[in-house]
Amino acid sequence: MPRTLASAPIMILNGPNLNLLGQRQPEIYGKDTLADVEAMCVAAAARYGGTVDFRQSNHEGELVDWIHEARLGHAGIVINPGAYSHTSVAILDALNTCDGMPVVEVHISNIHQRESFRHHSYVSLRADGVIAGCGVQGYVFAVERVATLAGAARADA
Repeated sequence: MPRTLASAPIMILNGPNLNLLGQRQPEIYGKDTLADVEAMCVAAAARYGGTVDFRQSNHEGELVDWIHEARLGHAGIVINPGAYSHTSVAILDALNTCDGMPVVEVHISNIHQRESFRHHSYVSLRADGVIAGCGVQGYVFAVERVATLAGAARADA
């Protein structure tokens, strides 16, 4: 059953190497840290009267477990699967169990302007929206989209 932002947080999942934001390839991913991204997401959700459950893992199975957990108590999912975008049928299959739950995929860089192996995302097959190439601001757009799909209106509008 779909949950509203008033009753459940948005789960924000970050895949491998995103714990190194601000350090790893800043010319591609920028200088903001994952803590900076989390603060941006908290603020974005609050504008819709919501909260976030922000997580990061370098392990595919843990991300799958968290997606299963999201089915039971979250309003939607924002996911930056990192390199798992291009390889993980397991994450796609887990997302496909989230019937009626909004899912938005986000990438800091424009994956379509990078190496050819990054041009395809399995996660996109389930995502209700895909945001790429907007830097860390893409997370804000993704939170706003999940909030809207979950039926929330901006509290400050």
